[in-house]
Amino acid sequence: MDLRQFRYFLAVAEERHFGRAAERLHMAQPPLSQAIRQLEGELGVDLFHRTTRRVDLTDAGRAYLDRVRGILAEVDQAADHARRVAAGSVGHLTLGCVGSATYSLLPTLSRHLATELPGIDFSFRGEMLVPDQVEALRGGAIDVALLRPPAAGPPLAVHTLRRDRLVVALPADHPLAAKSRVRAADLAGVDLITHSADRHSVMHDVVLGVLRRAGVEAHIRHEVGETSTLITLVAGGLGVAIAPEPVTALALDGVAYRPLVRPAAAVELAVAHRADRHEPHLVRAVEVIRRLF
Repeated sequence: MDLRQFRYFLAVAEERHFGRAAERLHMAQPPLSQAIRQLEGELGVDLFHRTTRRVDLTDAGRAYLDRVRGILAEVDQAADHARRVAAGSVGHLTLGCVGSATYSLLPTLSRHLATELPGIDFSFRGEMLVPDQVEALRGGAIDVALLRPPAAGPPLAVHTLRRDRLVVALPADHPLAAKSRVRAADLAGVDLITHSADRHSVMHDVVLGVLRRAGVEAHIRHEVGETSTLITLVAGGLGVAIAPEPVTALALDGVAYRPLVRPAAAVELAVAHRADRHEPHLVRAVEVIRRLF
């Protein structure tokens, strides 16, 4: 028994006539009649009442017809699903985002991905430091990362999306908030809040590099893991922070943002995934993200 016999049976059952069924199947009538006889022999039941004028289903044939239709529908759906998987139209992906991308990009990105790739189920993890993203990529906890290079770890395919300027987040009543822009030299002796050095944050190293080039010794008062906590502590008056410009999407009361100048600095935002992963739906998602930028 094979699918061809099922399709032969379905044609005869729907046409109620061997001749018309043979025309529908683009075959001669004798082989069709023989195939149906063979099917009935394998089943051990008569599927049709045959007369010179018409063909009718037996009770067994009607019951068999319901199951055959279901089987063929499942086969067609399986083939369609396989084609959609091969085309990258279905699947599941988890995206991990650095803190600033979580607030400024994730709302727009999630809507865009849902529109462009409706058959792919996306989930998101926000507020991830780059080392945590790399570890999650390695272990499969996330599939795609929006991160700040460099990213040390397993071989990654990394595509730069844009460069974000750095800004200074200040308590609204801080003397520097009266300026239209803040120089790195202005931060000498100022209490700083940074991302965690213990967790190897890329932004921690970026901030220290900016201050070092300006000849400023960093006076770090607090280190945190999440960008939201960073800005919350600024709002609480506990210090000043340097962060990528997209963090301004966190418009908290008590926080003023000013451009950082002299030196003006920027950090890259990139999309990354494991270099050994080439699933069609992952490739399509990365392409959509790159087009969005």
